[in-house]
Formats: sequence, structure tokens, C-alpha cells
Amino acid sequence: MKRKSKLKKWKAFDVCNVLFMVVICFLMIYPIWYVIVNSFSEGTEVLKGGIYWWPRKFCLENYTAVFKNKEIYTSFGITVLKTVVGTVTSVLFTAMVAYGLSKPYLVGRKFFMIMGIITMFFSGGLIPYFLLIKQLGMLDSFWVYIIPSLFGFYNAIIFMTFFRNIPVELEESARIDGANDFVIFLKIILPVSGPVLATIALFNGVGQWNDYFTGVIYITNEQWLIPIQTFLYKIISESSSTRIVQNMPATVRNSMVTSTTVKYATMVVTTFPIVCVYPFLQKYFVQGIMVGSVKG
Repeated sequence: MKRKSKLKKWKAFDVCNVLFMVVICFLMIYPIWYVIVNSFSEGTEVLKGGIYWWPRKFCLENYTAVFKNKEIYTSFGITVLKTVVGTVTSVLFTAMVAYGLSKPYLVGRKFFMIMGIITMFFSGGLIPYFLLIKQLGMLDSFWVYIIPSLFGFYNAIIFMTFFRNIPVELEESARIDGANDFVIFLKIILPVSGPVLATIALFNGVGQWNDYFTGVIYITNEQWLIPIQTFLYKIISESSSTRIVQNMPATVRNSMVTSTTVKYATMVVTTFPIVCVYPFLQKYFVQGIMVGSVKG
């Protein structure tokens, strides 16, 4: 009897757990589905409301309006370029700094660690940061996306945790063969750091792709440097979406395309690439964060 009661309890727990996860999944997925459904609906039908699960009148003119805007192609190019360059440079630079900080014999290591920890919780504020970027000549420059994001101390901590668990014998054997620290880092440490490199690359890649604030604040005159997320921000702020609608033929503009449906279509277009890539790299989040936390 006791065994049967335990089985019933476990079954009840499983049912509750499954129901809870179904609710969570619904709350996560439905907003995305809602945007997609409305992006494929006629503008007049969206204004009427009541579209929740499927388009009342299927329409592709919203995406035609988006792709006829030449700015989106420039924004996509800038976003891809800054994501690739920013991710590669940040991963290599952060890994190099973290490798040095992982060595207990580094001169001034405690000072650097304290300074790094402070920057994780405190900053100078937006105005001093803006003035610094201006003094460095990075306003309206592509490098405003790259140089400020070269190093992140949180990522460095993940790197240091991994590097400490690499067998010391690997480095000692390389030193016997005459290799210096730089050669050891490039030819021994990096090749065995695949999981943590992939994790930090994913962190930086997603962050670079989703960053809209940098383009809003630091790109004012060079409009061709605006990334796709800043472009989406301008679409949501009404002015750009209204301009896109006005460029459409009058018959289409009056019946099929509105500023609201253009917003939904732009959201889908801008998020689709990173949504496609993310599931293939998601496993590296757990591997990279947990790496080195438990020693065998």
C-alpha cells in the first residue's frame, strides 16, 4: 500500500510539473506567435483587433514594405559586421587578460581583481561615458561598437575558472621545449578551451546583435552605421514606420499595410537570424558556465 501511495505522489508531482512547464512555455512562445501572426495580416484587419491565433486575411505586403526600404540592408550589413568583429576581438582579448589573471604569481593580480569586481557593480554613468567616447573620437564611428566591448570582467571570471582547471603539466612541458607565455596561450590553452570559447562567443554575439542603445546614443550623423536593432527601435517609435508606409502605392497603403503591421514585420525580420542560430549553440551556455565548477 505504501508503495502504491508513493507512486501516486510521484505521478501527481509529474502532472503538476508538466502543467507548470506547459504554462511557462506558452507564456514564452505566444508573444512571438502573436507578432508573427499579425505581421502576416492585412493592416485593416489588425486595426479591427481580435487576431490572436491565425491571420484573418493573409498578406505579404507588410514584408514587401519592409524589404523595399534600402536602409534595412545597410543595417543588416553593419549588424553582421559588428557582431563578427566584436565577438572575435572581445573573446580573444578577454581570454588573453583572463589567462594572465588566472596566474597567482602575476604582479598586482589582487589589485586588478578588485578593480574588475568594482566595475561589475559600479559605473561612471551615461554622461561621463558619453564624454569619454567623444574625447576618444568614436562618435559616429564603427569602432564605438568594438572597442568599448573588448573586455568584460564577468566573462573573464568564466575564462579564469576554466584556465585554472587545465593541467599545469601542459604548460610545464611547453616551457621545457622553450615556449613563452604567448606561445603557450595560442598553441596550447586556446585549442583546449573550445567549450568556454564557444560560450563567451555566444554571449558576445547575442549581445552585439541585440544592442540598439549604442546606435541610438553614439550614432547621430552617420545613418549608414545604424545597426538593425536601432533601425527596429526607430520603426517602433512611429516616425520611420510611417515613412515606410507612405512610400507604398496608395491602393496597398490604404487597405493592406499600416504602420502597426510594418512594426510587426520588422520585428520578425530583425529577430529571425539570431533565433535560428541560438538553438544550435544553446548547449554551450550550460557547458561554459558549469565548466570548472566541479572537479572530477
